[in-house]
Amino acid sequence: MQGLCGKPTDNDALWHDVQYCTQGIVPPAPQPKPNCLKTTSNYVVLHGKPETQHNYLLLPSCRITGIECPFLVTSGVANYWNDAWENARSGGSVPVQFPNVGLGINSTSARRFNQLHIHMAGVRASVQRRLQELQSMSRVATHPAQWAANQELITSADGAGDRTYRILLLPNLTQSLFALLDQYVVRPNGLSMAGQMMIVVPKMSATGFAGSFYVLNSDSSLPSGTNTCDRLLVYR
Repeated sequence: MQGLCGKPTDNDALWHDVQYCTQGIVPPAPQPKPNCLKTTSNYVVLHGKPETQHNYLLLPSCRITGIECPFLVTSGVANYWNDAWENARSGGSVPVQFPNVGLGINSTSARRFNQLHIHMAGVRASVQRRLQELQSMSRVATHPAQWAANQELITSADGAGDRTYRILLLPNLTQSLFALLDQYVVRPNGLSMAGQMMIVVPKMSATGFAGSFYVLNSDSSLPSGTNTCDRLLVYR
């Protein structure tokens, strides 16, 4: 798996940050030392760029280049999505200060760095409203087997127009989202994991978290599909 997952000797800025936070290895000049917001045996939390109170990154403490790494669909991998939520939620260790939270990962072609990183950021209220509207019309998949067939348009937060996403509603994040994506979307449709993006949007009510999660996936094979999570997340 090393070819797709990377080597510990790789020269990647985010991997250098992880090594500094977990092992104290100083990044090569001129890269600055990162501000390690949280370090555990499984992951590291860092500021995103630009640094705001709703732009953070969660990275595995082991070498994983990105979504294409086959290790992510095995039973031995940590549940990075649930870890991201437990940090980003209200009351979490590194809470995202924004009315609606989004957790996102880019495809291989859309990312700048090659160490797996889940964006912990904001999501516009219009995205939350659209997802709840679709759910009220029974246009959201409620079982992973329906995920690939459920395709809906959501307006991009960056003004880039409507994009198509596959939308799945889950009661929790205890299952591996990478494994579900691989099993129910990627392999049945002859797609590549490297081309996939994914966003988790916790469902919210007037009183806070409503106890379930919308999981959005897209890729360039869909009509008006996208391979980046940046169209819906709010970093600035």
